[in-house]
Amino acid sequence: MTTTEQTGAALAAPGLLSGAYRTVWRWHFYAGLLVLPFLMLLALTGGLYLFKGEIDGLAYRGLSQVEARPATVSPDRWVAAAEAGTGGKVASVLVPARPDQAARLTVNLPDGGKRTAFVDPHDARLIGVTPFGGVMETVKRLHSLILLGSWANAVIEIVAGWAIILVATGIFMWWPRKRGVGVATIKATDTARRPFWRDLHAVTGLYAGAIIVFLAVTGMPWSAVWGDQVMGYLKDNGLGRPRPPAASPAFQHAGHMNAPVGVGWTMEGMVMPTPDAVGPARLSTALATAEAQGLARPYTVSIPTDPALAWTAARVVQRVEDNRILYIDATTGAVRADVRYDQFGIGAKAYEWGIGVHQGTQYGWVNRTLMLAGCIAIWILGISALVMWWKRRPNGRLGAPLAPPGPRAKVAVLAIVLPLAILYPLTGLSLIVAVGLDRIVSMLNRTRPQAA
Repeated sequence: MTTTEQTGAALAAPGLLSGAYRTVWRWHFYAGLLVLPFLMLLALTGGLYLFKGEIDGLAYRGLSQVEARPATVSPDRWVAAAEAGTGGKVASVLVPARPDQAARLTVNLPDGGKRTAFVDPHDARLIGVTPFGGVMETVKRLHSLILLGSWANAVIEIVAGWAIILVATGIFMWWPRKRGVGVATIKATDTARRPFWRDLHAVTGLYAGAIIVFLAVTGMPWSAVWGDQVMGYLKDNGLGRPRPPAASPAFQHAGHMNAPVGVGWTMEGMVMPTPDAVGPARLSTALATAEAQGLARPYTVSIPTDPALAWTAARVVQRVEDNRILYIDATTGAVRADVRYDQFGIGAKAYEWGIGVHQGTQYGWVNRTLMLAGCIAIWILGISALVMWWKRRPNGRLGAPLAPPGPRAKVAVLAIVLPLAILYPLTGLSLIVAVGLDRIVSMLNRTRPQAA
């Protein structure tokens, strides 16, 4: 009897595997089938994004490096050089940390596009212009699935929810029982046989499962439904953004063109009016205030198109505790608000901390190494799952584990997936679709003529 025939016989023999085990295995199979392509894409782009600084520095070394000199020209000349060279309007400026680095200016073009202009801060020379954000912006847009279309962002929540289901059902199947499961090391050594790939799959899931779940949960802020709803709840119930200083205007939601950048999730889209602003707003005024207030470089200054709004200067940080945002009247240099991490509500602090760890910056190289290990593990799990399926697939069929009869066997699956379906609405909707497809597949299998 061949390996495929042996596997098929085992699946068909109810006495060899419990009904609960076979049901969980079936849903583990479908969960992988549904999300592994997306999950592997997210792992690949997420792993690359962990090395954003290194990749960006390598890709744009010729544009971002300048000769270090003691003095710089007026920052207003940076803006003039970028706008003259691109024909657009500067929307934000990344002020460099070191004198041998160029200033990076984001420019909005008349046709709605964006560019990144590199300007030497010492003489206002336009070094070069690239597509907005460069290679890492493309990686970021792929990671959030926005590059596939705005609709695809909703897939983030579905994929993250099903990733948790994959880990939970995998642990259920791994858990030691009377039969020989629960391996903690790779025992099989023949890479041509299925047991090796089964052990590799199980051991990888065992040691990396917690990291994968963490990545899935902390990736939820990027989801279109859950992320927006939870952050909205935190902000509306005093668990998120801080209150504005006394006698200052309230924070307001900005339109797309005026939304500040680099301010984090808690203050995302928040602007502050400057109703008594007089005279022209200048980048030099905003930078002079930021420097006088001791805002550590590098930081990003956002320039609103509405002259009645304050400019924001947000520190670029590795640890969330170092977050600081200044709202500056760029006509007078007055500070309208000085927002720091310790002013955030407890919910926003947890949110920001999760994002920092997810991006591998919060705890240095240890943090980045663990997140990278999770990304690599997802690829190992995906490849080993594909090989296992290929080695046991029946001819002309999908090869899903057979569903046992009766409702009792489904209790284990319901205990795993129902809490997640309630917590993550889009995962719940996708679960309903999956149940419907499972019913259709089962009906087709019952009506399929059996081979003699």
